[in-house]
Amino acid sequence: MSVSTTGQEPTPFISLDGRSLTTEDLVALGNGHFKIKLTPEAEAGVKQARAVIEKIIKEKKVVYGINTGFGKFASTIIPNTKLKELQENLIRSHAAGVGSPLSPERTRMLLALRINVLSKGHSGVSLEILHQMIEAFNASCLSLVPEKGTVGASGDLAPLSHLTLGLMGEGEMWSPETGWGDAKAVLEAHGLKPIVLGPKEGLALNNGTQLITSLGAEAVERALAIARQADIIAAFTLQVLKGTNKAFDSDIHMARPHPGQRMVAWRFSSVLDSDVFSSEITERNKPHERVQDAYTLRCCPQVHGVANDTIAFVKGILTTELNSATDNPLVFAKDDKIVSGGNFHGEYPAKVLDFLAIGVHELASISERRIERLCNPSLSELPAFLVSGGGLNSGFMIAHCTAAALVSENKVLCHPSSVDSLSTSAATEDHVSMGGWSARKALQVVEHVEQVLAIELLAACQALEFHRPEKATAPLEAVYGLVRSVVRPWDQDRVMFTDIEAAHKLLREEKVWEAVYPYVEEYSKKHPPPYAPGTH
Repeated sequence: MSVSTTGQEPTPFISLDGRSLTTEDLVALGNGHFKIKLTPEAEAGVKQARAVIEKIIKEKKVVYGINTGFGKFASTIIPNTKLKELQENLIRSHAAGVGSPLSPERTRMLLALRINVLSKGHSGVSLEILHQMIEAFNASCLSLVPEKGTVGASGDLAPLSHLTLGLMGEGEMWSPETGWGDAKAVLEAHGLKPIVLGPKEGLALNNGTQLITSLGAEAVERALAIARQADIIAAFTLQVLKGTNKAFDSDIHMARPHPGQRMVAWRFSSVLDSDVFSSEITERNKPHERVQDAYTLRCCPQVHGVANDTIAFVKGILTTELNSATDNPLVFAKDDKIVSGGNFHGEYPAKVLDFLAIGVHELASISERRIERLCNPSLSELPAFLVSGGGLNSGFMIAHCTAAALVSENKVLCHPSSVDSLSTSAATEDHVSMGGWSARKALQVVEHVEQVLAIELLAACQALEFHRPEKATAPLEAVYGLVRSVVRPWDQDRVMFTDIEAAHKLLREEKVWEAVYPYVEEYSKKHPPPYAPGTH
């Protein structure tokens, strides 16, 4: 993968090769930050694979997916005069999804990822079809893809069929210029022609794990962002609760040297009272400093740490999946062969996305308990629910209830969907991954985590008001200033919803991490981190 710009195009290009796409790249493609082109090497590989398909047709060999039926119909031979109809029928019949359509961003991710895996040169599509898909992506001509209907067995058959259906000029399609409309009309409005499927091309386009993996890429990137910011928010809470930073001593964490645990402890130290940044609140409290704090403060490196390590593990698996050929059968042009296998099975992304949900949920679970400590006057030594005039004002009372509700929902969503399997396709596809639901609920869990931490961020900033005129450390004051740029102090009751939304937006845009990063860098000059700041 490489990035380039041209004098004519203000939007930079990502060159896809089927080998080097990252989760960050895919999310950026979904957000419309890049257009797509193929590397010359990828184009050559696609041509070579297509030549193998054409040779099979010319020599009248019988090969699954090219001139046979599909699944249970694999032994049914299809005459050459019906091969185009075979591929079209496959897409039309498999476009059987239900539910709300994917957002434009997620549909762009899905289309970009399908282009990337086809560019590996193992699927047998024509270069013409691939170029048409790229033209549709670059024009943001996006098929209507319902979010439900995949069991992640022979890949994400229903959603990928819907993706292909629009490219065929059938069904509905959306673009920024036209909005929703008839797919053929939307393509024509952009000077594009519907794709015409040749032998194997329908199967190549609808057989793979790209829905699970593209949604998973968004989930893991959002998880990475909120995990970093969770450390800063938790440190802020520790500061306003007058906690001790003794538990973040590097010697403790070298005695149990999990990478995530070490990194979280270092991040806490980088924003709390130290020989680099001083805190007036900590200085005033030193005569009364506790020996140790409650687990929700003291054990953050251990709890946040395993979430960080989980994210890193999941990111590695998904990066491999982004750059894998996951359809069937696969073409190996070098050896002039085509072989049936099971790379379409979604178990890898399904399992790790269930794991991601479980790991990341804990950031919300422990955050909700810290919100309780902030709101409960018997634990915080602050006004009840962080508001003056309690009784007349309720303050953060129900914001905490919202956090509790989200954490409770997550407990259900964290039940792994990939432990389930239902036999499909007349017992041919007799073990499935249920990965589509793994991916969708992982995204829901991550969003709930973001929202709970947004509430904790607001509560911590409100708690700081009751410590004035003393100041926290410079990095935490930078976070406070960021929050106060969008949410004013809570001096009396008002609508809380808009404040939570504003704080959530800051976290989605990684503004909290941006605010502290210069300070983290400054701290690292004197106290080098166990890894490069922000990379783990």
